[in-house]
Amino acid sequence: MGSGGKGSSSSTKTTIRYAPYIENHHEDFLDIVATKRDLLIDDSPLADFSEILVDVAFFGTGYTIASFPSLYDMGGKFIFGLDVDTLFDQIFEESTDGAEINNLVSAEADLLDDDIEANVIPRYELGMRDLNAVMSSSFVTGKALIESARVKSVAKFSSELRYRMIPVAVQRWQTHLEWNKSAILTYAEIMKLYFLSKKEITEFNYEILSQNKLWPFTVLEFDKCAIGALTGATTTKQNAGSGSKVASALGGALSGAAAGGMIAGASQGAIAGPVGMIGGALLGLAGGLF
Repeated sequence: MGSGGKGSSSSTKTTIRYAPYIENHHEDFLDIVATKRDLLIDDSPLADFSEILVDVAFFGTGYTIASFPSLYDMGGKFIFGLDVDTLFDQIFEESTDGAEINNLVSAEADLLDDDIEANVIPRYELGMRDLNAVMSSSFVTGKALIESARVKSVAKFSSELRYRMIPVAVQRWQTHLEWNKSAILTYAEIMKLYFLSKKEITEFNYEILSQNKLWPFTVLEFDKCAIGALTGATTTKQNAGSGSKVASALGGALSGAAAGGMIAGASQGAIAGPVGMIGGALLGLAGGLF
């Protein structure tokens, strides 16, 4: 009559330990970290940060972008509602009949008057006196011709001057149109720069403010890293109830023998089985020991 043995089961627990000098050093390190953590956790360097005010930088205190004309209003003023013919007439009149032109014509007339009074009239009177024609009608006619020549000379100077100003007026008109166009484009670029700056600086302000609010968690993150500093160190695992290293090596030898026998038998037949088992056992033993 056979007897049956009662089986027993045991649970396996794993304990990770480090060299005593490593554990002691880590404990001292955690004490230092805790001291620094208590000093820094409520002392955020960003607590005094002042938000950058984009509207103040662009428009001044108390103003916003809504305080200024819209882009469409500026387009209507400088481009869409501009009468180019009226603009040309205005610029043409300023260029050809402006104060500077009239001053130049007046100056030329004064120069002619001085020349006539100082040179032309004395020579004319002297010649007519030599001819005893001072009291004749020819003398009066001659002076009238001199005055007529003066008027024609001034008129010629004025017309040539104003004629030369026509290309200047056209150039001013074209420049004015280009300036209006550039003004709209520049206004649009300023608005674009404002909105881009508003977005980026607002994000920067929120980022700094959030970092200030999360400062305690940032400090605690370093604390967490300090606690897990030994994660990368070499550990020694001891399994309760397990055999010695030699027993593990013997188990590896037996497994290696079985595997070697199977491989050799499959490749060379049954006769080479024992040789393969011996080779596999040696490999398994070596692997278990080292």
